[in-house]
Amino acid sequence: MIGDRQVIVFHDERMLGHRPDVENPFLPGRLDKRVREILAGLVVKWNYPEHPGRITAVTDLLGQNPVPGVRMEPGVSATAEQLRRVHTSSYVEDIYALRAQHAWLDVDTTAVSPGSVEAAEVAAGTAIAAVEAVIQGRADSAFAVVRPPGHHAEPVRARGFCLFNNVAVAAAHAQAALGCRKVLIVDWDVHHGNGTQDIFWADPDVLFFDIHRAAPFYPGSGHLHEVGAGLGEGTTVNVPLPGGAGDVAMVKAFREILVPAADWFRPDLILVSAGFDAHRLDLALNVSYQGFATMTGLLMELADRHSEGRLALVLEGGYHTESLSHGIRTVLEVLAGGGWQEPEECGVREVMDAAAFHRNAFRDE
Repeated sequence: MIGDRQVIVFHDERMLGHRPDVENPFLPGRLDKRVREILAGLVVKWNYPEHPGRITAVTDLLGQNPVPGVRMEPGVSATAEQLRRVHTSSYVEDIYALRAQHAWLDVDTTAVSPGSVEAAEVAAGTAIAAVEAVIQGRADSAFAVVRPPGHHAEPVRARGFCLFNNVAVAAAHAQAALGCRKVLIVDWDVHHGNGTQDIFWADPDVLFFDIHRAAPFYPGSGHLHEVGAGLGEGTTVNVPLPGGAGDVAMVKAFREILVPAADWFRPDLILVSAGFDAHRLDLALNVSYQGFATMTGLLMELADRHSEGRLALVLEGGYHTESLSHGIRTVLEVLAGGGWQEPEECGVREVMDAAAFHRNAFRDE
């Protein structure tokens, strides 16, 4: 029953200060010129899609229609030491140097505004807060509703709207400060988590499972043969999917690939890079709310079996505000004890109902 399990949603309004605007003057240079050329070549006007409204849509929905058993807490800022566990010192200092500035960081159109560095620090620190809450037993699970997202951020490079790799920072903190030896990271965002993969590429104590739309879809990585290297060979698991894939494929991958991998790995903590751009309204894959609910339920079963129930989710993508907000609320209902139903292929139930309604019309009396 919803409310049987306690869930903390972490959020901090300082993350709303990240507001890149392509109309603002950016730091002059070749990168600015190149990005301007890209934007000028578009048929329609481009606006920065990773905007504060993504988060306010979530908090507004939860305020209007709260989930029993779910409470809200503020986030915290990550320290330089915490960030340097997964990013180079020079990269962290370079990002710090951009405080109070407008700048393009990458031709992926990753950009910062005057409030972006603080927002990125808070996003990473809030992911840590979610992990600490479940490790300390203050909640059965936690959800860090953060921005900017993180899973494209590499050790030395900002990419794909991401500055610091929030889920990687949280995983490294769990290992370095909270006594977790083995961490499972599940990334169900529609885009491959190239940054998370790079950070833990050779780490045998982090199992990275990523299910995503296959290349050449952005960022073009995440091929089946990318399995890690050195001592970490085999602890990177990629499941690339075609563009039409939906609930059935996602759940089958969880049951037939993720579950046996997790049973072999036996993690102390499960983290989720929870992007909601795989929802059909975001037009990249065909996942429904029921699909997200089922994936969440399967992860809860794994956490109960291996990790003393310790499960923390960190928001990544999701750019259709309706599917993002309702997707998160659906996941929170499951985390709070609401259970889930096995997803069905879209439209099948309606066809069965229609067949039953019309069946007698085609029989002779």
